[in-house]
Amino acid sequence: MAKPDVSSPLTQYDIEVETLIVGAGAAGMVAGLRAHEAGQDVLLIEADPLPSGSTALSAGLIPAAGTRFQKQAGITDSALQFAEDIQNKAKFENEQALVDLLAEHSGPTIEWLSDTHNFPFSVITDFDYPGHSQRRMHGLPERSGAELVDALRGRIEELDIPLVCNRRAVELFARDGHIFGVRVASPDGSTETIGVGRLILACNGFGGNRRMVKHHIPQIDGGLWFGHDGNQGEAVQWAELLGAATRHLSAYQGHGNVAHPHGILITWAVISEGGFQVNVHGQRFWDEGQGYSEAARAVLAQPDGVAWVIFDERIAAIARQFLDFKTAEAQGAVLRAKSINELENTCGFPAGNLAQTIDDIPYREADTFGRRFNAPPLSPPYCAVRVTGALFHTQGGIDIEATSLRVRKRDGGLFHNLYAIGGAACGVSGAGDSGYLSGNGLLAATVLGFLVGDI
Repeated sequence: MAKPDVSSPLTQYDIEVETLIVGAGAAGMVAGLRAHEAGQDVLLIEADPLPSGSTALSAGLIPAAGTRFQKQAGITDSALQFAEDIQNKAKFENEQALVDLLAEHSGPTIEWLSDTHNFPFSVITDFDYPGHSQRRMHGLPERSGAELVDALRGRIEELDIPLVCNRRAVELFARDGHIFGVRVASPDGSTETIGVGRLILACNGFGGNRRMVKHHIPQIDGGLWFGHDGNQGEAVQWAELLGAATRHLSAYQGHGNVAHPHGILITWAVISEGGFQVNVHGQRFWDEGQGYSEAARAVLAQPDGVAWVIFDERIAAIARQFLDFKTAEAQGAVLRAKSINELENTCGFPAGNLAQTIDDIPYREADTFGRRFNAPPLSPPYCAVRVTGALFHTQGGIDIEATSLRVRKRDGGLFHNLYAIGGAACGVSGAGDSGYLSGNGLLAATVLGFLVGDI
């Protein structure tokens, strides 16, 4: 891939569009739907043969507050409460205006996708995600990111919104805070230029660029890359060349519950409903209640960089609503045993260690790690999955102004017609991994796409 470049404006472009969106993940496609709805001349370009991105690798869950789906489930929630949860998790490292914007428009975004585009959302009501004070995770029936991408692409196609795949943006034409056009490249090396009225960068983060990961977030450099390989960081590199501001480039979403070596995400429900993690010695090593993003570093610090997640069949029944978990079962990643001794033998733990670990858990009271187990104790049959830690996607990126959603300049002021959303923009996860509240990535992607598309 050619290094992203910035050049002076051309006198003429091959084609002209009012709104060009670079990247057709959840953020780009939502923005495309909204721009089309507003009557704009819009074009989406996507580097992959089909839209995919980080969204397709996720569980496809979008947190939203105050929706009718919550009310139907008897859940009382508000944008204010949601914003407080986001900031509490991130230790108030986020810009408050952006947090408020996302929380306030999260419900309307979900209901717009449901009412206008017939997305059959429902709220997960049978377990809690760490850091959320209310149950507000909305998903499609299969609880799959690929399902969400397919639904968005289906609507793009039904509405005849121009989407051209196998086109990677490689060069921006800019001057004095204004973007005039973009050069895009095809797989055969040919290029064409597109003149733009405005440019929305919805392209990617930089998790697939090992050089950038090592520089900005070295603590996760040794982790499995579980994101989309197209996340090469063009947006951040363009920001450097343009003089655009960036923020929290050390922020990322990790995950410490990826089945190994199968490479399948195991839902954190297996933890939140009473499961726990142990190392290869059958011993617990941290407070799993903190969250799955922090779990990546905790697991990678263990011998061989792996751990085992221990749960039971009651919890497995809850996890089975996720397509990924059913896939893990089908591929033999979920091991089962009728007794703790049998599970120790199956997983290769020293005899008696896992039994002692379970005996040491003081249910309903805080344990030595600070976790309080409120779910019922595990009972046979028992389950175990060997897992490792992974980097899912970066959360830092281009800094945007919350009122106009335009990109900020490093030396002050705003770009005239440049916007950043999705993985290209700084999210609301603070400055590290522990600030990631479940669903933050898709929250920012969908809500910012919803808002910027209509500007």
